[in-house]
Amino acid sequence: MVDARALFLSAGWYAPLRECLARRVAEGEPSRILDVGCGTGYYLQGVLGHTPDAQALGMDLSPVAVARTVTGHDNVSGLVADVWSALPVRDAAADVILNVFAPRNPPEFHRVLRPSGVLMVVVPQESHLQELRAAGLALDVPANKAVHLSETLAAQGFDLQTHDTLSASLVLDQAQATALIGMGPSSHHMDADVAGHLDPEQTVTASFEVLSFRRRPM
Repeated sequence: MVDARALFLSAGWYAPLRECLARRVAEGEPSRILDVGCGTGYYLQGVLGHTPDAQALGMDLSPVAVARTVTGHDNVSGLVADVWSALPVRDAAADVILNVFAPRNPPEFHRVLRPSGVLMVVVPQESHLQELRAAGLALDVPANKAVHLSETLAAQGFDLQTHDTLSASLVLDQAQATALIGMGPSSHHMDADVAGHLDPEQTVTASFEVLSFRRRPM
């Protein structure tokens, strides 16, 4: 999955998403950033490009992913940890938490964010990868995901501040489409001959919601 992410993201297909996320984070001029579910560090590096003086901690359950995130970056430290457990991070340590297509632990996020800190979350829209889902090559996306997320986080001490939506139609070759499927949870259900189910030029909808939540006292 890590290799597939690196291959697909390096081609720039999700660059508009990274730019949107980075601009939103930079508005608060954070100095301490925690990326929960950092993967290859692609989104974190985009954010740090807009906040060059910030220090960051990339966290993932995968040691391979964490190693990729920290390699070559003096301002990025790594942490291998499970988001579902108590995070080995002190109280009020982070100005911003990034959570891009990753599991969430709202009580722990609330604890490690400073007062009025920001939680940035990226989730797919219902139309995301709809062509691949129609072909049985990707998992379904629940309807109204952002609405449910906002309601859940509101009960956990977070107020919605901004909500951006992005959508694009990508035309991928078979290798790129295979990497896209392989870099997410659909990879666990991927047919060994997935390329045989793809067109030589595969049109894929990429659609996201970028939400920022402000931590409030509980």
